[in-house]
Amino acid sequence: MSEKVYDIAVLKGDGIGPEVVEQALIALQAIGAPRFNFMEHPCGAGCYLDCGEPLPDATVEACRTADAVLLGAMGLPDIRWDDGTEMRPQIDLRILLDLYAGVRPIYLYNGDHSPLKGLGAGAIDFVILRENVEGLFASMNGGIELRGEVAVDSMVITRSGTERIVRYAFELAVQRARSPMRVTCVDKANVFKSMAFFRSVYDRVADEFPDVERDYAYVDALSMYLVQRPRDYDVLVAENMYGDIISDLAAGLVGGLGMAPSGDIGPDAAVFQPSHGTAPDIAGKGLANPIAMILSAALMLRWLGERHGDGEAVQGAARIEEAVQRVVSEAGAGTPDIGGTMTTDELGKAIVEVL
Repeated sequence: MSEKVYDIAVLKGDGIGPEVVEQALIALQAIGAPRFNFMEHPCGAGCYLDCGEPLPDATVEACRTADAVLLGAMGLPDIRWDDGTEMRPQIDLRILLDLYAGVRPIYLYNGDHSPLKGLGAGAIDFVILRENVEGLFASMNGGIELRGEVAVDSMVITRSGTERIVRYAFELAVQRARSPMRVTCVDKANVFKSMAFFRSVYDRVADEFPDVERDYAYVDALSMYLVQRPRDYDVLVAENMYGDIISDLAAGLVGGLGMAPSGDIGPDAAVFQPSHGTAPDIAGKGLANPIAMILSAALMLRWLGERHGDGEAVQGAARIEEAVQRVVSEAGAGTPDIGGTMTTDELGKAIVEVL
């Protein structure tokens, strides 16, 4: 057994965040190896109420020095800045740690979870690569409102930022090794100069990967294609806002945001979190689906394993994914959002029992 111990910064957050993070921690401990040192740090809208900061400097530094970060949902709709926007420490963290690659796997674990007819487990299996630190989100702290009459947010696309997210997408397609390997460029290049530039950079990077098919889709048309023929997709790469929107649409194909994990990955750090929000209306009621958070922990394991050459970590990720598959394949298994009758704790315990 490996002697490696990973230091994991834990940011439980707001709403249902603490509930689902707790289930992920239990699942990680259940796999036995590798081992972890979990360190909890304050963050979120509740943290703002306590200390006046949603993302304290000490928390940022802890995330910077940890081997990885597990993050629950952040923000509450009633706690906002003076300009009317919500607290968004998870987005601030992406900028501060340069977590440029938003990795969002979309996988159908049970055909009954999908609103699409005739699909079985595994019929939907693709990954969305969302550029995380540029695009429309680059205006997050730089937009402007004039005299209460005009508000402007700018789309920011850089060559280097686009090159690295597109290269990540092609490398991921090679790693997935599907037949055929394919990377879809999601843009609106027929209308916007910024998106035409995004596509031109995509083409230059694609030249480095002759064995991977190029594919293109305007983001509006893609919204239809994902519903009509989701089997056609392997890896999709998109600007920040487009990636955000299609991630939610794609999650709806496999059971909703409670089944959608994600990783925000940079050169020197990575944060793993569910794609869903804080859902304060169901917080504390045992209704939250912990699977997205548990699968995000599996993503963390695989990233750690590949980064450190740790076969036990990669194996642990596969074991968690297999356990989720086995549990949700049973009729009635799952929380109400996927048609089940289990509570948050009951679903987490069922996964741990399989582990």
